[in-house]
Amino acid sequence: MQSSRTREATKQCLHVCCLFSFLSLQEEAKKPNSDFTSTSAANRRSFATTTAASVFPNTQFNNHESLPPLQEAFAQFITAYPNYSQTHQIDEIRELEYNHLSLSNHVCLDYIGIGLFSFSQLHGQLSSAFANPSTSSLPHPLPPHSSDFPLFSLSYKSVNLKSQLLNGGHESKFESAIKKRIWDFINISEDDYSAVFTANRTSAFKLLAESYPFHSCRKLLTMYDHKSEAVEAMIGSAGKRGAHSMTAEFTWPRLRLQYAELSNMIVSGRKKSKRGLFVFQLQSRMTGARYSYQWMRMAQDHGWHVLLDACALGPKDMDSLGLSLFHPDFLICSFYKVFGENPSGFGCLFVKKSAIPILDDSAKAGTVSIVPMKKLFSFTDESSGTDTEVDQASNIEVEVEENGFASPNLLSGPLSTQIPQSSRLEQGESSEIIESERTTEMHRKLHEGVGKKRHYYIECRCLDHVDSLRLSLINSRGRYLINWLINALIKLQHPNEEKGIPLVRIYGPKVKFDRGPVLAFNVFDWKGEKVEPDLVHKLADRKNISLGCGFLQNIWFSDKYEKEKARVLEKRKCESKDDARNKEKTRDNIGIRVVTAAFGFLANFEDAYRLWSFIAQFLDADFVEKERWRYTTLNEGNVHI
Repeated sequence: MQSSRTREATKQCLHVCCLFSFLSLQEEAKKPNSDFTSTSAANRRSFATTTAASVFPNTQFNNHESLPPLQEAFAQFITAYPNYSQTHQIDEIRELEYNHLSLSNHVCLDYIGIGLFSFSQLHGQLSSAFANPSTSSLPHPLPPHSSDFPLFSLSYKSVNLKSQLLNGGHESKFESAIKKRIWDFINISEDDYSAVFTANRTSAFKLLAESYPFHSCRKLLTMYDHKSEAVEAMIGSAGKRGAHSMTAEFTWPRLRLQYAELSNMIVSGRKKSKRGLFVFQLQSRMTGARYSYQWMRMAQDHGWHVLLDACALGPKDMDSLGLSLFHPDFLICSFYKVFGENPSGFGCLFVKKSAIPILDDSAKAGTVSIVPMKKLFSFTDESSGTDTEVDQASNIEVEVEENGFASPNLLSGPLSTQIPQSSRLEQGESSEIIESERTTEMHRKLHEGVGKKRHYYIECRCLDHVDSLRLSLINSRGRYLINWLINALIKLQHPNEEKGIPLVRIYGPKVKFDRGPVLAFNVFDWKGEKVEPDLVHKLADRKNISLGCGFLQNIWFSDKYEKEKARVLEKRKCESKDDARNKEKTRDNIGIRVVTAAFGFLANFEDAYRLWSFIAQFLDADFVEKERWRYTTLNEGNVHI
């Protein structure tokens, strides 16, 4: 007989699945011009079958030279997904605002998230790049040779999280305007939440772990099918403060979430109050698997505080129905500067105002200020002011010399520290941190002004472009591209028909209507041996295709697949000697190394086709050796591959 706790968990699990289906259908039905308005629920369920019947039906490719050319493949793609043509507005934005992708012939699939500015805005190629459309202010031209100079930098604050959330801290007009723009973009009410900036996504997770009351709410429950630097930092900090960490598991081979087990962990325990922190993501940033908002409701109903990790969400996903119904206690998202050009940026930690009192006062400082480095804004006076006052207000930016560095005379010699750029998978990592309280104070005084009310307008052109597009349009475009690519990759088979070895293995959901535009996969040779992800990554980079690498973990094998376990799983290389000595981390270091591809809203069919044609070259058993010889010859020396 089932225990009452198990029966409750099973009931909750069924409730999650059923309600999620209802919410998904209701949400799609409300979207104007959505695919759903002309597509029944039955057609949604048969999406995979329709794709297989329309994209290279009854076809296998055993030779990379047999692939159809780009134009022929695109014609078949349009036949399979005719509504893709409705997304032409995105192609126009890409051509006008991100022409560096075409000029450099670059396929950028190595990170996920949301940018702030466009490439054209960064380089001042459009006359209205930094002007307020509602005013007649002339745009501020950018200095020459500024392509590597940041639009802003970050300065550490010394105040702790709770104090800043309660008191607001000292913010410049520039920083307040950036924050307001982000508030508007993610559609969260300032009446319900307070927010702070952090150096990156990992810093936001660690800051919350150091502030959350794990001494009384002792559990930390996470649900990630992959290694996350940010989550590991949170688990480490929480463990030092007495937290007991648990994690959801994912069933091999399809890496489906174990619903009943997760439900049991959520509802277990006698007390429904002070359970701990549940860290939830709506979409895996590696496999593209999506999860129900209802997990948040279940956790909150059973006394958990909920952290929603929104860093892997696509543009405008925050406008979805789910978030308007379920309000997490904490939310973390991140923004980078320019897609395909500068992936540094910052993290954002949002705290529900009703949750602020539970935070510890003794937490260390971990927030940052955004320090303007270019004239990105214009302003509108609400009161009279002399021309001199206006000039002083508009000249508060740091002067930039032709070499792209800040003038030392104006900065008064602040200490600038360059931080190496980390993996782009952990999007939102910042590469510039200015550690100078003098600089922060200088900017605060200059920006605030005296006796004047000024509205500063920050033009975040990438956010503006996304706001101009419908959620259904962005999601549909990504859905068509990722499902076409997955279907095309599955069609690649080694010529040895006796063994029937596929070239590519997809981890997580395959062709599916409701999946994210992110893909985790591995390439296998004709012997069935996995090609090292680092090698695939390196060879792709030499073809001007930027891919990512990741590590899948928390995988559960049933008895049926027990024999595969030893063959599939591998040890992750420890990143430090402490990790190697820590036996408790042994389980966390077991998983699968994979190659990843993430399709942002600017991705197009050519990006997907070029990745497909590159992977198809591994059908040639001598491809790697040919590449080794080629690069050795070109570089007139030994090249390690």
